[in-house]
Amino acid sequence: MSKTSMIRARTNPDLKSEVETILTELGLTTSEAINIFFSQVRLYKGLPFDVRIPNKATLETFKKTDEGKELVKCKNAGDMFRKLGI
Repeated sequence: MSKTSMIRARTNPDLKSEVETILTELGLTTSEAINIFFSQVRLYKGLPFDVRIPNKATLETFKKTDEGKELVKCKNAGDMFRKLGI
């Protein structure tokens, strides 16, 4: 299937730059990432993830995390699983 349709969208420049850096680390171009997203939307017949307003507990956790509070730091994956009791 040839790719002939153009998508134009506006986004925050800082968000675009940060996401493009992540995509580069993953070995993807922005176009490839958009095509993956579109394929998943088609497969799921909707967004491929939940879109919800966070509840009070989640918002409080986000706030604490942003402030660097109540974080559990792990040396590696094994340490993380041990602390989780897995």
